[in-house]
Amino acid sequence: MHSLSIEQINQIKKILVIQLGPVGDALLTTSYFGNLKKHLPDRKIYYLIKERYGKIIEDHPQIDQIIRIKEGRGWLYFWYRLKAIKAIRRECFDLVIDQQNMPSSQQITFLSGARYRLGYEDARFHQAYNLKAKRGPLRYSASRKFDILSPLGIQEEPFHLYFHIGNQAHEYIDHWLRASAYNPEQMIVISPGSPKTQKNWDLKQFARLADLIQTRTNNRVILLWAPKEKGQVETVAGYMETNPIKAPPTNLNQAAALLSRCKMLICNDGGLNHLSVTTQTPALAIFGPTDPLVWSPASISPRHFHLHNPNFDSSQDNSFGITAQDAFHEVERILKLELR
Repeated sequence: MHSLSIEQINQIKKILVIQLGPVGDALLTTSYFGNLKKHLPDRKIYYLIKERYGKIIEDHPQIDQIIRIKEGRGWLYFWYRLKAIKAIRRECFDLVIDQQNMPSSQQITFLSGARYRLGYEDARFHQAYNLKAKRGPLRYSASRKFDILSPLGIQEEPFHLYFHIGNQAHEYIDHWLRASAYNPEQMIVISPGSPKTQKNWDLKQFARLADLIQTRTNNRVILLWAPKEKGQVETVAGYMETNPIKAPPTNLNQAAALLSRCKMLICNDGGLNHLSVTTQTPALAIFGPTDPLVWSPASISPRHFHLHNPNFDSSQDNSFGITAQDAFHEVERILKLELR
């Protein structure tokens, strides 16, 4: 089945969206929730996600309930998966949207007991679905998420990404800024870390770029890091000739609060770049092996930019064929645009 009739759509009351993770994909999937609610008002929308990523979608205005699935190895993996499937079956969903489209989510979808099980027709185990969508043309991933809604008669419409920043996160960052006497209007955040090494621009290039910013503009550089990225930040700071500001330890909510106050973000391709869309922070992302057509927000946000050298073989090294000077020229251009 490739589409539902109006009568069948009207019978849908409870919807489960599955996107188990990671950070960026979980955030990008929320792109269509506002439009889903607009076209299907008064429906309950549930979201299934791995427990460690749950905070990404907390307090989302269009999500009625979050179902968190615990992670484990060996028999714990199967136990937690079984508990999640039982919880989903108890809810009696009319429609499950498998945005993950991986064997792990397809198993849950197939066993959900839902009347309609929606996924992409080109998925490896597409037999798990009785309602199938075609993928549209390549474009920014948040926009492309709309493709899965075509069997419901919903097409892509203007949207924005949403992330709730709690009051405690704002207070944490404000306290740090006040105690350190930093002016956030003159702060450029650089996040040199990435959990995927193939996406990580050369740390020496990040260090040179930070030095250029601090010697040729009136801005200071804040090095932002996730818990597992502290070593990368220490390495960048060690390469630098000027003194950067090292951000305090932050969780994702606190990092978003910091981005919402600062002048600009410079980072690798990853979840933080998408997070900056929600805070409307100007951003420059350095791309290596991934395709900016799919992963750069530039197509939907006039304040987001990227650098990418498509002719460079990123398997050679992590310079990605982009120098610190190249990036600095782009930073200068973005800062001038922001002044206008």
